[in-house]
Amino acid sequence: MDYTVLIHPAEEGGYWTEVPSLPGCFSQGETIEETLGNTKEAIECHVEALREDGQKVTADDGLLIGRVNIAA
Repeated sequence: MDYTVLIHPAEEGGYWTEVPSLPGCFSQGETIEETLGNTKEAIECHVEALREDGQKVTADDGLLIGRVNIAA
């Protein structure tokens, strides 16, 4: 399964992520690569916990992310 991951710069340095299709699924790391690796592990644990609790595992809803540029 593929999941959309939002990557944010952390105030204290490094990055943190959120997975919009899995509410409550977050991770962090010092580099983007580390953060994405940690996020993959977080998704796997989150999905496993949902299954163990008999809850529905939500698939990615096809979230699209775009940017809009405006004059400052």
